[in-house]
Amino acid sequence: MQQISTCLWFDDNAEQAVAFYTGIFPHSGILETKFYLEGGPGPAGSVLTLRFSLNGTEYLALNGGPHFQFSPAMSLVAYCDTQDEVDHLWHRLGEGGKEDRCGWLTDRFGVSWQIVPRPLLAMLNTDDVKASQRAFAAMMTMRRLDIAALQRAYRGEA
Repeated sequence: MQQISTCLWFDDNAEQAVAFYTGIFPHSGILETKFYLEGGPGPAGSVLTLRFSLNGTEYLALNGGPHFQFSPAMSLVAYCDTQDEVDHLWHRLGEGGKEDRCGWLTDRFGVSWQIVPRPLLAMLNTDDVKASQRAFAAMMTMRRLDIAALQRAYRGEA
C-alpha cells in the first residue's frame, strides 16, 4: 500500500465511480472494499470505502454523504504519451461530464481531470522561451489538447 494516497469523497455513488474509472485505465482494479457497520452514518452493510488502483496508483473512494462537493481546486492529472491516449481519456472521462479549457474536464461524478500530453511538458520546459510561449498560447485556446497543433505552434508554424 502507498504511504500517501488521495481520498475522493462521494455522496453515495463511489462504487459506480470506481467501476467507471477502473474500466478506463489499464492495470486498474478494486483492491479492498469496506462496509458501514451498525451505528455508523450510513446504512449498515452499504459500501463505506473502496481502495482502488488506476494504472498502479492507489486511491480511496468514500461514500461520505452530501456534505462536501468536488471542485477544480483538486484535480487528477493523467499524463499521455500520444494523441490517441489523449483522445481516449478525453472522450471516456468526459462522457456525461463537462469539457473545460486547456485539457481540463469534469467527469460525470464531479471529479476534475487534467489530460496532459507529455510532449507539451517538454515544450514548456525548454531554454527556448519564445517557443515555449507559443506552445503555451496555443494550449490556452484549446479544450482537448492537440499535440500536433501544439508542436506546430512551438516551431512557429501557422
